[in-house]
Formats: sequence, structure tokens, C-alpha cells
Amino acid sequence: MNVAIVIPVFNQLPHTRKCIESLRASEGRNAGLIVIDNGSSDGTGGYLDENAGITTVRNPRNAGVAKAWNQGVRLARTEWIVLMNNDIVVPAGWLDGLLSFAGEMRYDLVTPAIREGDLDYDLASSASGYMQRMKNVYREGVADGACFMVRRGVLDAVGPFDESFRFGQFEDADFFLRARLEGFRIATTGRSFVHHFLSVTQKAVREDPLAGDYEEDNRRYFRRKWGLTQPGRFIARRRRKWNEFLWRTNERFMYGHTLKERLVGGKLIYR
Repeated sequence: MNVAIVIPVFNQLPHTRKCIESLRASEGRNAGLIVIDNGSSDGTGGYLDENAGITTVRNPRNAGVAKAWNQGVRLARTEWIVLMNNDIVVPAGWLDGLLSFAGEMRYDLVTPAIREGDLDYDLASSASGYMQRMKNVYREGVADGACFMVRRGVLDAVGPFDESFRFGQFEDADFFLRARLEGFRIATTGRSFVHHFLSVTQKAVREDPLAGDYEEDNRRYFRRKWGLTQPGRFIARRRRKWNEFLWRTNERFMYGHTLKERLVGGKLIYR
């Protein structure tokens, strides 16, 4: 399988363990696994040392998501690279779904359907039924930085992730925008499904007093970089919300699910 999976981690060992165990239980065990340890201090290093078959990079401090992704990409020697948060767990069929969709539909960057929140349901059976029902559903032009698969040719053409974004946030949106401007095809597909516990690492980073208001810093940098004025942002936001409304309404009416869902208090919120 010509795929490498890159996972940046910063503490949160229980989630890292769940993520890696789920990968090894799925067909992801046939992909190369590269973990970038961004200065963890909770036993993550020891856990990674005990697990054969993982290529590990150790950063003395939290160098941020963009740098970690770039480090992982440089080590990968595959046509396809999956960039994944450590608070993701995957079922059987998730990677085959991404590969088959990208190959058959000729997409260069693809994101699986994502359910966010607590994992208080049977992932294996739910994901199997979901992927069968939603296999022909996709959203054109959108991806999610929590988990996406990108062809190496996109990275070669677009260049590395922008390390000016501190810690995390907006480096994914910046990369997706650059890829679209270069003419690469992006989509989210229901042929693949993962569960995302949602912003676990970001919550840990926010507790670091040295981080400051990095999210707002990154937001301002992103807007300056792309010359996004307030009227332009307003128009883009309205267009995005309208597209999401159309996708959400059609998907739920036709299939009973949407490609992005969130579990809140045991109730599914369709997004």
C-alpha cells in the first residue's frame, strides 16, 4: 500500500494510543506510520519507543502542526500521505475508501466523513453501515485538517505547509486554498468515515501560558497573507454557509446522515 500516515502529537497519550491501536486494527496497518512528538512530557515518548514499526521524530518543544507535518512529509516516500490528528480513531475500510474514491473520481486531496464528539456508539458497525449508505456522497472543494489524504504531487507543486502559523489553526485552510488555486481537486467523501474526539491537543496547547492567543495571531496572519478584507470575508462566509446548508439538507433528506456530524449529549447534530 503506497500510503504513509503522519500524526503530530503533543501529550494526550490515551488518545494517541487509541489512534494507533485503531490504525493497526484496520488496513492502516499496511501503511507506513510516522509520528512527530512535539515535546510531549506525559510518557508518549516511552510508548512510541515500545512500539515497533513506527518512525518517530522528537522535537524538544512544541514546534507546531505545520512544522510537524513538514517533518513527516519529508520522511514519507509514498504517493499518498495521510495527515491525521492524534484524537482520531478509524474503523475498518476507512483507508480503502479514501483510496478508491480518489482513484475512481480523480481527486488529489480527500477528507473522510467525520463524526465529532464522544465515542459512545459502536464504531465498527456504525461506520460499516454509514460508508455503505454514503459511498456515493461527496462535497466538492472542501476538506478538513483533522484528517485528509493528499497526493505527493500536490505537495511538490504547492510547497510545504506554512510554518508561520504558530502551534495550530489556519495552516490547513492556507494549504487547501493554495492547492485549489493550483487547480488540484479537493473533496470530502462518504466512502470513508472516522471519529474525531475534537480539538483535544488544541485544548492542551491553550493551557500553556507561553502559547498566548495564538489562534487570533494565526487568524490575523491568514487574513494579511491573502488580503482578506471584511466585506470579502463576509461574502465568503455567506457563500460557505449557504453551501453547507444545501449539502446538509440534501444529504440528510436523501440518506439520513451528513458528511459532517457532531454528537452532543447523545444526539447527532448534522453539519
